[in-house]
Amino acid sequence: MSAQPISIKQLTPVKHFLQFKDFTREEFEYLFERTRIIKQKFKTYQQYWPLQDRTLVMIFEKASTRTRLSFEAGMQQLGGSAIYLNTRDSQLGRGEPVEDAGQVISRMSDIVMIRTFEQSIIERFAAHSRVPVINGLTNEYHPCQVLADIFTYVELRGSIQGKTVAWIGDSNNMCNTWLQAAEILDFNVHVSTPSGYEVEPERAGLYGHEHYEEFADPMEAARDADLVTTDVWTSMGFEAENEERLKDFADWQVDEDMMRIAAKDALFMHCLPAHRGEEVSAGVIDGPQSVVWDEAENRLHAQKALMEYLLLGRVE
Repeated sequence: MSAQPISIKQLTPVKHFLQFKDFTREEFEYLFERTRIIKQKFKTYQQYWPLQDRTLVMIFEKASTRTRLSFEAGMQQLGGSAIYLNTRDSQLGRGEPVEDAGQVISRMSDIVMIRTFEQSIIERFAAHSRVPVINGLTNEYHPCQVLADIFTYVELRGSIQGKTVAWIGDSNNMCNTWLQAAEILDFNVHVSTPSGYEVEPERAGLYGHEHYEEFADPMEAARDADLVTTDVWTSMGFEAENEERLKDFADWQVDEDMMRIAAKDALFMHCLPAHRGEEVSAGVIDGPQSVVWDEAENRLHAQKALMEYLLLGRVE
């Protein structure tokens, strides 16, 4: 009796992107170059379908605009198809174990993106998945956004190695991911948060403290920074704290005065959506140093490079 064939998925080790430190510096440098190439193809209307007949499943437990649009459009632009699942409309929202969902969904698709709450949910799913799993956002990390943000910096200013990023505001999933990125790509992060909202190194998944410094004064954190970035004061899941946070963060707005003491050619970034008049002034986000629209668009191109890499490996 002839032996049963073994599937390619069983033979090939599965690589996931669940937090920024899942990849090496060399892998990120490759991804930045692939992002540049793929973006150029998009801008010059060159058809590029390396993922033809591949299927992306997108699982959403948290609301989204940019994440859904960038992944769905990106997969279609690479020749594949994308399926949207919301936990409210599936068995995941009715108590099906995450481990069972990972087994089933990965047998019917080629790659999975999940946007959820606790990091443990996506870790459990990935542990039972036959296909690559991408973190579209969790409470702890937002690696796809920082991947796009750093590509945007590289695209506009060159290497980020040795540069200084000022993080102003809450030590949330974006802050945690910037801190991981600094360790891998060798740049520095100046963090300024109100008292009680400081960085938690263990939660951030940090190896050490060599690449970041904390500042009580947000203006000092921004002084001479090459990039100033922030996020909303109240992230999804913390809405009950909104009134308290509005008071606590009142002095942590990125405004024109703050940008003036940053480096002369400093950029401003925000992952969006933004609340003008809260974490950032309208004059900054709509001003000449702001690159938030380039940053938002680059989610599309960076994630296309990411999906290509996870499914095909290095493309020469």
